[in-house]
Amino acid sequence: MIRNSTPWDQSLFQPPLCEGWKQGPEGAAYHLGNCILLLGYMGGSGIFGSIYIFSLLAAGYFCYALWGWLEACGLDIFIWNMLLVMACLLQLAHLIYRLRKDTFLEEFDLLYKTLCQPLQVPFEVYKEIVKCCEEQVLSLSRDQNYAVEGKTPINRLSLLLSGRVRVSQDGQFLHYVFPYQFLDSPEWESLRPSEEGTFQVTLTAETDCSYISWPRRKLYLLLAKDRYIARLFSAFLGYDISEKLYALNDKLFAKFGLRFDIRLPSLYHVLGPASSEAEVEKLLEECEERTVPHHLMPTFVQTAASAPLPPAAHPKVSWPDSALLGEDSTSLVLEDFAELSGSFMDYVSEGEYMK
Repeated sequence: MIRNSTPWDQSLFQPPLCEGWKQGPEGAAYHLGNCILLLGYMGGSGIFGSIYIFSLLAAGYFCYALWGWLEACGLDIFIWNMLLVMACLLQLAHLIYRLRKDTFLEEFDLLYKTLCQPLQVPFEVYKEIVKCCEEQVLSLSRDQNYAVEGKTPINRLSLLLSGRVRVSQDGQFLHYVFPYQFLDSPEWESLRPSEEGTFQVTLTAETDCSYISWPRRKLYLLLAKDRYIARLFSAFLGYDISEKLYALNDKLFAKFGLRFDIRLPSLYHVLGPASSEAEVEKLLEECEERTVPHHLMPTFVQTAASAPLPPAAHPKVSWPDSALLGEDSTSLVLEDFAELSGSFMDYVSEGEYMK
């Protein structure tokens, strides 16, 4: 039975015993290699953690190779450790290449930290978004137009990185666009992928600006391909449009100098024509109860009383002077929106609007 045993059986069941232990310790290269390998295995995750690990592994295996060549005098020890050193160096070169490839301009790094990182957007997804805009940062000089109403086609979606852009219509100021806001989010949402259109507002740079721009067709293809990116852009655009609406609402004044919330369907009753003086006074009392704080009610009554009442043939009431409103000549009034399609004036009642 012992004669038919293989070398593996002898190694497992009859292991050879050391005839004598080496008296002196191994050389410094052997111990240094062990210390370096111990530090190397303490590396973290991520690309920088991998670079740390493979750098120390390469140094540790090189110390083993020196020990095998100079002290252990084992050719196999030297060859194996040199092969491990070469493998670590190749992996290290690959990681450095990836790190250099994933490096963006400073503007794109700041954009990721501002918009995408708080939402925990994966960096690989962000790379696809940046690749769609060809990693180019465009610029606008002061007083240069990004778009002109009625002339510039809607063929892209742009995000402002720095500076300030003024939005106006028919020469009347609407609102500003600040950094990390879309320049043309309402225009983007107003069209379907197969439709064409032009800007209804003029966008002018008030300072030197920089922005990135996605071509419309290319971005539509990306959104159709990746559902996660489509939802991400939907959230960004929805938030951006709501910010623009609130900016308009902040400058929006109803009749008699009252500030109303554009989200309220009951705003139609304020916009609707009044047929008599009693109806106007009734509307004013309702507005007092709903909108005006108690400490401002006397001021409101005085303002309403001083406003001229319309004749029976002309249902619209004249607007108070802009000085009484405490706003400059660029303030918006609801009368400017009366002729726009989809406004409150197109509905017969509040119930129809809510439908």
